[in-house]
Amino acid sequence: MNDEGRPEGPGFATLCIHGKKHLDKHEVGRPIRAVSTPIFQSSTFAFENAEHGAAVFRGEDPSYVYTRLGNPTQTALEVEMAYLEQGEAALALASGMAAATTAVLTCCQAGDHIVAGDTLYGGTHQLFTQTLPRMGITVTEVPAADPDNFARAITRKTKLVYLESPANPTLVLTDIAAVAAIARKRGVPVLVDNTFCTPYLQNPLALGADIVLHSATKYIGGHGDTVAGILVGKADWMMRARMEILRDVGGCISPFNAWLLLRGLKTLPVRMDRHMANAMEVAQFLSFHPKVDQVIFPGLKTHPQYELYRRQQRGPGGMISFLVKGGREAGRVVMDNVKLCTLAVSLGDVDTLIEHPATMTHSTYSEAELLKVGIHPAMVRLSVGLENVEDIIADLRQALALA
Repeated sequence: MNDEGRPEGPGFATLCIHGKKHLDKHEVGRPIRAVSTPIFQSSTFAFENAEHGAAVFRGEDPSYVYTRLGNPTQTALEVEMAYLEQGEAALALASGMAAATTAVLTCCQAGDHIVAGDTLYGGTHQLFTQTLPRMGITVTEVPAADPDNFARAITRKTKLVYLESPANPTLVLTDIAAVAAIARKRGVPVLVDNTFCTPYLQNPLALGADIVLHSATKYIGGHGDTVAGILVGKADWMMRARMEILRDVGGCISPFNAWLLLRGLKTLPVRMDRHMANAMEVAQFLSFHPKVDQVIFPGLKTHPQYELYRRQQRGPGGMISFLVKGGREAGRVVMDNVKLCTLAVSLGDVDTLIEHPATMTHSTYSEAELLKVGIHPAMVRLSVGLENVEDIIADLRQALALA
C-alpha cells in the first residue's frame, strides 16, 4: 500500500492528471493527438456502410451511434471515473438525480423494495417517498448508523440497499463494509452515494459495495458550472443501465459537461486537500464559539463515529453542519449576514456555500421527519471553499455576532 492507503502504484494526483491517457488519434489529414480530450459536440455518428450500421444495432460492433447512448468525450470521463473508483465501468448522466433514478430503475421494477438510510439528499428522499411508490416500488428508510437496521429491513422483495456516507446534512456515517456483508448474504446489491468523499477519500467498491454514485456537479466538477451524475460498478450492470434505462429515459450527459468534469478531475486532489484543511480550521473555530451549540464534522474527535471515519475514509471532507444557539431565527440571521460566504444550495464549489437544510435542500422532509433524522431547525450546512481560511472565519465571526 502507498501513503494514501491505496494499492501500490502511482499516487492519486498522478492518476487524476494522467489516467488512461486518452490521446485523440482521430485523423483529419494528420493525427491530432490532443493532450486534452476533445469535445465531440456531435449528436450522431456515421456508419461505414449499411452492414456496419446493422452490426452496431445488433450489438456486434461498439461504434458510436447517437450521443444519448454514448459519445467519445463521455467515454473518456467514464473510463477515468471507473479507474479512480476501482470499478470495471462507469456511466455518466445528466445529473445526480438522473444517476439515482437510473440506478434504481436498473435494479427494481413494480413490486420490488429498497432499503435506504433515513437521512438522504432531499431530492433522493422525494424520489423514494413520492415518485417510486407511483411505480409500485416501495422504500424503507432506516437509521443508517447501525448496520443491524438494514438486516432487519431487508425482505425477499428487496432489490437494492441505498446508502449515503457521510449522510447529507447530518454527516452520519454508515459502516459500508458491514452493511455490504449483510446485503451480500441476502443477494442484494448495495449502492453508496460517494458525493461528499469523492474517490480521493473513500472507495465504497473496495469496501464491498456494488455500485457507487456521484453527483458530479459537486466536487468532481468543483466550480459550480456544470450539472452531472456518475455511476460506477460492474461492466455488465453498467451496460444494462445504459441500454435499458438511459436508452429509454434519456438522462444523457452533454459532451461539454463531460469535458468540464474531465478538467475538474485533474485538480480534484489539490482542491480536496484545501477544502479539508480549511474545513478543519473552521470546525475548530465554530467548536469554541459561544453562539454555536454543536459542530458536526467527521474530522473532530467529538464526532460520535470518529473511529469509523478513521477506518473508512482517508480524510474528513469539506462539509460542516452546526447548530446555532437561538434556533431557526438565529440561523437565519447568520445566513442573512454573511458577506464572503454565499447563501446557496449545492456544495463542493471553490466558493464557500452556506444554507439551511430544513427549509432548503431537505424541505421535502416533513417537520416530523426532519426531527426524527436529526435535521434540527437550527442546523446550518456549510460547504467550505478554497478562500483564505482566515477570511472564511472572519466572515462567520461577524455573522454569528449578530445572531
